[in-house]
Amino acid sequence: PEYEPHPHDILAAFRVTPQPGVPPEEAGAAVAAESSTGTWTAVWTDGLTSLDRYKGRCYHIEPVPGEESQFIAYVAYPLDLFEEGSVTNMFTSIVGNVFGFKALRALRLEDLRIPPAYSKTFHGPPHGIQVERDKLNKYGRPLLGCTIKPKLGLSAKNYGRACYECL
Repeated sequence: PEYEPHPHDILAAFRVTPQPGVPPEEAGAAVAAESSTGTWTAVWTDGLTSLDRYKGRCYHIEPVPGEESQFIAYVAYPLDLFEEGSVTNMFTSIVGNVFGFKALRALRLEDLRIPPAYSKTFHGPPHGIQVERDKLNKYGRPLLGCTIKPKLGLSAKNYGRACYECL
């Protein structure tokens, strides 16, 4: 790895367990590529843009102490790869497809550093709590947004009961 991260890069640290025979450098480069601009086959759209500008780069690899077959791959992603103000886009890009990559036995995102330049693109909700309370006609109590667990398997009656208890 011969890349020096830019202060505006999003930095990710992945714990990687490659398949037997796959060297750490190759696995780290594969994680960086697969989670940014790379794909398992040549596609005609590759020639339409400068992939070098958008690709993730594995800039450092270090062994995991006490784990012979694992290492940490540090990957830098340029901000131009991501849609401004979209957590969904960022996470889907970084972790969406790479976990099923066949060159790896196991992969885990250990750390993610988001630079202030990207954080500033998140402007928050377009209106305040009062507008939400007015829409819901709920005042003088907390508002709760959650997923009822278990998501599946409850009868309609028990699901309704769980929702009611949250209120």
